[in-house]
Amino acid sequence: MPNNLVVRVNASSPALQEGLRAIATELELPGEFPAEVTAAAEQAAAGVVLPELDRTDLPFITIDPEGSMDLDQAVHIVSAGSGFVVHFAIADVAAFVEPGDPVDLEAHRRGETLYGAGSRIPLHPPALSEGAASLLPDQVRPALLWTIELDEAGTTTKVHVERARVRSTARWSYVDAQKALDDGSAGEVLQLLREVGRLREKQEIDRGGISLPLPEQEVDEVDGGFELVFRQQLPVEQWNAQISLLTGIGAASLMVGAKVGILRTLPPADPRDVSRLRRVAKGLRVDWPSDMDYPEFIRSLDPSRSQHQAMVVACTRLLRGSGYAAFDGELPEQTRHSAIAAEYAHVTAPLRRLGDRYAGEVCLAICAGTPVPDWVRQALPGLPKELQDSARRAGAYERAVLDLLEAAVLADRVGEEFDGVVTSVRDDEPRQGVVVLAEVGVEAPVSSERPLPLGEDVKARLETADVAARKVAFTLA
Repeated sequence: MPNNLVVRVNASSPALQEGLRAIATELELPGEFPAEVTAAAEQAAAGVVLPELDRTDLPFITIDPEGSMDLDQAVHIVSAGSGFVVHFAIADVAAFVEPGDPVDLEAHRRGETLYGAGSRIPLHPPALSEGAASLLPDQVRPALLWTIELDEAGTTTKVHVERARVRSTARWSYVDAQKALDDGSAGEVLQLLREVGRLREKQEIDRGGISLPLPEQEVDEVDGGFELVFRQQLPVEQWNAQISLLTGIGAASLMVGAKVGILRTLPPADPRDVSRLRRVAKGLRVDWPSDMDYPEFIRSLDPSRSQHQAMVVACTRLLRGSGYAAFDGELPEQTRHSAIAAEYAHVTAPLRRLGDRYAGEVCLAICAGTPVPDWVRQALPGLPKELQDSARRAGAYERAVLDLLEAAVLADRVGEEFDGVVTSVRDDEPRQGVVVLAEVGVEAPVSSERPLPLGEDVKARLETADVAARKVAFTLA
């Protein structure tokens, strides 16, 4: 299945709910928070001590999916001479969670927030993640305040982080923020987000980075059945993501310079995978000039076109092998993230990812010129495995939910034929592979009595759509 996040599900059928319960059981997903964890979170929320530094004068805004309550990030940007100053406030989870307390131990058990089918399994109890620690509008909150200075080209010239009390003045959805930018009603911060976001996108291109334009999937229940569609990302989502990337790159530079911390890494793409993708592109009739490298090729794809959409999904193969590298005194062999084309760290989503809290504390110490806290140093050696295990579970959950939803979408269409494109063929069995069906937004296994025609348009007959087994399978018509 393509690794797309299901961002909206308006469906409540018994079969779907039973399928979700089965997934939770199979993957041994966390359920409700134990009473002692909830109680500890509520006590922490009531007794939080705000930082001395007061930056509530900065009119921060948040930009998130509609209805989000776990708001990790708030942004403020100003022009400074010919350049810019980006203020990025990140929820201060450590202001509420003590090492070894019930909330901390439960967070280590969970690893990260899991998303799927319109619901989520949070990393922290709602009293924190949707309440006292969330950067909700018109609320004074403790935060890790990143201040990043940029020149006129968007190049970072200075990075600093410190604890401060902040206040968000507005909560924007992506849709509303994009509408305001398009109709000219956006305020200064949104306008500067667009300007800086575009500069950072150019910076990404110049350093050889890539952002796969993967469409997100949405599911609606219509007349007793399901409809699965792709939703393209809005430009403001990509500009907002660039601020997060900017901060993660800045955090990594601090940690690498101090030789202590934890990085998110990705090895370079395997040349064999690049060669395979060139064959897929040829089969899909997507032009890939021989002198064009794969980052430039990926940027040229338009996922609103079905053949390009299939190509984007195929390109995810190049981004396999991501991991974490913790270090204290000696840099690891692999420090770079090849897709970002820079050293990079997760620091901007501590409400949703365990490792961000630790990386944030390292950066705070570096900028303050103080020792990294013992509880952070002691945890560093074991964090990469913890975080990798939770990432694998999140990926398995997401894939299982997508399999379930695709089976539900097609459950009443067994025997029908669909237009599709064969996007991959097994090396060891050329009669089996994968077909993408743009009409219903599904990528599924396909088989044939003869070798599959890689990259060709085909008629695929739906043979199986088993919701309980979460299985969909096609044969060539």
